[in-house]
Amino acid sequence: MKFHWTRFFAALSVGVLMSFGLATFAQAGEKYAIILQAGKESHEGMARAVHAFLYAKELKEHGHKVVLIFDGAGTEWIEELSNPESESKLKPMYEAVRKLGITEIICDFCSVAFGVKGRLAERNLPLVAEFEGHPSIAKWADKGYQLVIL
Repeated sequence: MKFHWTRFFAALSVGVLMSFGLATFAQAGEKYAIILQAGKESHEGMARAVHAFLYAKELKEHGHKVVLIFDGAGTEWIEELSNPESESKLKPMYEAVRKLGITEIICDFCSVAFGVKGRLAERNLPLVAEFEGHPSIAKWADKGYQLVIL
């Protein structure tokens, strides 16, 4: 068996980079909490919502664990998209994410602040108030979830 210096140095380089935290390789089973805080009032808010659903879907399809948290003005999005009569352009994306079984969490405090709590409660959606009226972010971080805030 012939010794390959090139392979040896390549393997050594990867090992050194990883030991110093300079290279990371995502593997199936990583955990992500995607937090949608953007509202519906702007083009930018819509783009952030689109990307929250897009990222959640792609990560889930690649075997990662995903939690989608609607926080702040993001509670307006979940109110609109959970409405059976909604004609939002984002409704198909939201429905695709739901079919994948991605966990949804909605901030109780923010649903009140943005005037959507009553409608969300009527739809039996999960309003969460673990930390000062808001979902606990530390809980997810403690479980190893990487936070993605949009």
